[in-house]
Amino acid sequence: MAINQPSDNLPLADVLRAANGLAAAKLIEDWALGGALAAIYYVEPFATYDADIFFIPKDKGLTAGIPAIYAHLQAQGWQVEGEHLLLRGFPVQFLAAHGLTEEAVRKAGHIDYEGVPAKVFRAEHIIAIAASVGRAKDKARIEQLLQQADLDKTYLENVLLRHQLKLPTL
Repeated sequence: MAINQPSDNLPLADVLRAANGLAAAKLIEDWALGGALAAIYYVEPFATYDADIFFIPKDKGLTAGIPAIYAHLQAQGWQVEGEHLLLRGFPVQFLAAHGLTEEAVRKAGHIDYEGVPAKVFRAEHIIAIAASVGRAKDKARIEQLLQQADLDKTYLENVLLRHQLKLPTL
């Protein structure tokens, strides 16, 4: 299922709406969809377990405002399970952005998903983040993005250089 295709199984529009609500409530400065769901925006669909919402915290303390975010969403019916918040059983992680991920939030592209304005990481940032993590599934994601996404190679090279990263041998 591509991210720009509606789905009854994935409450993505509601997840994005909730992220917009966190910004409107001034609990976060900004946000963008990252991780596997962001990658699906650029490549052929694949299975994914959760949604990753990266946010720039208003609260720069150790908790990055997470308790307030959780309280806000729980008041709207979300449930907590481990490090995830669940919306109708679908797991969502809210991750405080810093360094490379903060840059990815600030440079994210604007999209419309089922009438909900949202932001999604650029493919180049998804590649750089995957290179920084280096798991087998990240290498596969890099390879898929390099083959299928319409990349700005100069921009990608600059991101990798700025964050002192190299693409893995594929």
